[in-house]
Amino acid sequence: MTYRPAPRDIRASDSERDRVVTLLGEAAADGRLTPAEHADRIERAYQARTLGELASLTMDLAGPAAQPIRLDGRRAVAGIFGRDSRSGCWVVPENLPVLAVFGEVELDIREALLQSSRIIIYATVILGTLHLIVPDGVAVEMTGTALLTRRVTRTVRLPGAPSGRGGRQPSDQPVIELRTAGIGGTIKVTAPKRPRRLGGLRRGRLAR
Repeated sequence: MTYRPAPRDIRASDSERDRVVTLLGEAAADGRLTPAEHADRIERAYQARTLGELASLTMDLAGPAAQPIRLDGRRAVAGIFGRDSRSGCWVVPENLPVLAVFGEVELDIREALLQSSRIIIYATVILGTLHLIVPDGVAVEMTGTALLTRRVTRTVRLPGAPSGRGGRQPSDQPVIELRTAGIGGTIKVTAPKRPRRLGGLRRGRLAR
């Protein structure tokens, strides 16, 4: 069995420290932090080794959706008669259940951290919409059965990469398998030509 670190134990990078420092600066500017509190948290941010240590510095400053580092406790993403989404710097587990039942789910992994080089998304779509947004360099395999479901794929294929379901991908290329089951609705996979942040995707790292 391969060990996967918990999201909060993944090693933090300089870019993630910068995200937290930016929010701390905004909080100091509008009075949510005193100068002393700001200085203390800035020092702790630059000394932080893991995502959990970073996330603890901003928990009282913004709601879950506005956190610079998202360590969502619940694994499932559910748009049931409503909308749910994941975006920004969030940790994508090796297996992710998704429900889009008369609702909408958007998964944006352009700035996400993958815990494995192969991710399986178990998607149940019943008259709902699932939108997966991936950066260049990530292969998407669509498997499973979805009756009367519209599938739209607008991805950028890597040079030399094989096409078609089940094709072999380069060993160093992250793969997301979208394993679907459902009736009706829309499943859409897109890779924008201009990602919000190049090089933001990386695999999870084990804290020492």
